[in-house]
Amino acid sequence: MASKGPKKANLLDHHSIKHILDESISEVVTSRGYSEDVRLSNVRLFLGTIIIVIALFAQFYKKKFPENRDFLIACILIIFTKEKNAILFTYPPAGSYTGTGLIVSSKLPRFSDMYTLTIASGDPNSISANDPVHLTKSVTQWFTKEGILVEGLFWKDVEALIDQYNKEPKKNK
Repeated sequence: MASKGPKKANLLDHHSIKHILDESISEVVTSRGYSEDVRLSNVRLFLGTIIIVIALFAQFYKKKFPENRDFLIACILIIFTKEKNAILFTYPPAGSYTGTGLIVSSKLPRFSDMYTLTIASGDPNSISANDPVHLTKSVTQWFTKEGILVEGLFWKDVEALIDQYNKEPKKNK
């Protein structure tokens, strides 16, 4: 486990819980040999910069709302269709010639304690892509009453899900 100290979450704030779990998942996946693919994040940052420049231009330009509605809709569609609930995109593990990277996504609905983790192929149309695997479990299984993440239990569950994905039989094409 790569943690420096105990990770504590506010148990009354589902965003805090999800953030701690998502951060820990990134550590587990990268410790298994997958390196993070930040290309989509970089595209999103670039698009965000363009949007900020457009907004600044619109703020100080003597015209009403700029006619950039289509551009903004396109940016939102990219995030909605590609990212979904993804928390991590990876490259294939080092030394793998037939594997695909992973898309790791998570959900923690508001007012629910059920956390869903999904691991899927970064290229679902690839011949080496496996079927997505899911883990749904109550966050109460991983946190103490004080809000400390029991990383050993959580890492075991995430590693078991990664192993389940890697052992999944290949799709018939």
